[in-house]
Amino acid sequence: MISDKDAKFYHENGYIVVDDVYNMAEVEAMRAVVEELVEKSREVSDHNDIYDLEPAHTSENPRVRRIKEPFKVHPLYREMVEHPNVISIMNKLIGVNQRLHGGKINIKAASFGSPVEWHQDWAFYPHTNDDVLAIGVMLDDMTEENGPLLIMPGSHKGPTYDHHADGSFAGAINPNDCPLDFSKAARVTGKAGACSFHHVRAVHGSEQNLSGKDRILLLYQVAAADAWDLQRFNEPWEEYESRMIAGVSTLEPRLVQTPIRLPYPTAKHTGSIYENQRAMTSRFFKFDNNPDKVLEDAD
Repeated sequence: MISDKDAKFYHENGYIVVDDVYNMAEVEAMRAVVEELVEKSREVSDHNDIYDLEPAHTSENPRVRRIKEPFKVHPLYREMVEHPNVISIMNKLIGVNQRLHGGKINIKAASFGSPVEWHQDWAFYPHTNDDVLAIGVMLDDMTEENGPLLIMPGSHKGPTYDHHADGSFAGAINPNDCPLDFSKAARVTGKAGACSFHHVRAVHGSEQNLSGKDRILLLYQVAAADAWDLQRFNEPWEEYESRMIAGVSTLEPRLVQTPIRLPYPTAKHTGSIYENQRAMTSRFFKFDNNPDKVLEDAD
């Protein structure tokens, strides 16, 4: 599915975009399940184990910004991470033995969807080695206007930045204290069915969706089977093994010296990254949680 040249680009820049990983029938099937789950969100009024809601969510006008661990919510999403095209790509990026770490579906509502501040996934879940990545499955076209993923090329080779605010983990980098030039970020765009793959240490974020259409991105986090999550030491064996998606498991984690900062003390606002980042007083991305005003500004 990808060439050695493509894999080299990933290892040098920390990300790659691959077109047509999924066909449109597969995309439409995944999107249909999202629609079903959003419809069911009318029954909830606060965040729970499945939903992370926008501040303006109501039963009359449901606004879901995240569906948590979708592969546990519907079997289709477990099937799709084991797609032959996906496994083929990851074989070249992290090796043939692969374990699913987690996943989510981020929904940026039309003219409204929340931004995500600059961060590194590595700050949330460091492993014994960094052969860990995130797959971004584009269930809608990802354009310049609808809050695409922004990635700082080469940042996966640098330090792990401080993700704290006021003494606690906040899941975001203070842009005023970071030496990176965010104007040089790569904007990850593509058609529905394309996938982005970004390194766990790559600095990335996304803007508010200012377009008139929803933008849905299914994300999977996948690790090499010998990369052991440093925070999951009490995980039951059956759960650990159930997350193998390719190759063979191991009881001998591979240790590689990498820059690690622990996500402690834990976030003052627990839950998803959106909640964690509420503690940030210095932000890079603008956000107006009044959808009517955002619509006016977009005109």
